[in-house]
Amino acid sequence: MLRQLLTPALLLFSFILFAQVPASDKDALVDLYVATQGDNWVQSWDLNTPVEDWQGVTVTNGRVTGIRMFFNNLDGTLPSSLGNLDQLMILELSFNKLHGELPETLGKLKNIQVLAFNGNDLTGTIPASYSKLSQLTQLHLSSNKLSGEIPSEVGNLPKLEVFNVFDNNFHGMIPIGLASNNNLKELMVAENNFEQDSRFSAILMSKSGQLDLSDEPIAPMGRSIIAIETEDN
Repeated sequence: MLRQLLTPALLLFSFILFAQVPASDKDALVDLYVATQGDNWVQSWDLNTPVEDWQGVTVTNGRVTGIRMFFNNLDGTLPSSLGNLDQLMILELSFNKLHGELPETLGKLKNIQVLAFNGNDLTGTIPASYSKLSQLTQLHLSSNKLSGEIPSEVGNLPKLEVFNVFDNNFHGMIPIGLASNNNLKELMVAENNFEQDSRFSAILMSKSGQLDLSDEPIAPMGRSIIAIETEDN
């Protein structure tokens, strides 16, 4: 009889135990909350409730896989502990009040597919560690105050489809590796100080051919250009 009573209880305990996210995942989210004045967010979190109930957080199989909080009045800096979210696939924090530098630790996010920080007040450079993000498909950094040279290795990310650094203070060369990336569909680099001719804001490309970024002006080479928006338009 005792065994019959204990078995359901143990199963329930196991379910609750494995349904909880790891402490490292929750700690990283709490760090983000504290660092960006979570009490003042448009949609805040109740830290006493399960993580899967927190607005904008996606939990899959007990791990945090997505954070989507654009236009949510996040005001502060990005904590380095975000790099501990090793199952994170989407980090979308556009159109907030983020400042300070991009954490180098985000380069540890081996499963990240989308990094989006458009429309904030971020400064500093793109860390070289971001060139290790082999699953990254979209990088959105437009309308910040980022500067310096973009690490050339970032252009070699094999799955990159969107590269958006519009309206920053970057200089030097647009990563040449982007030219041979057959997955690239959107390239937004205008309103910077690149050495190449950047009199355009977007190029949408087909999946075949190459784009020549090595000479001025930037010109298509064996690749169908679907649309070009110039700064004059």
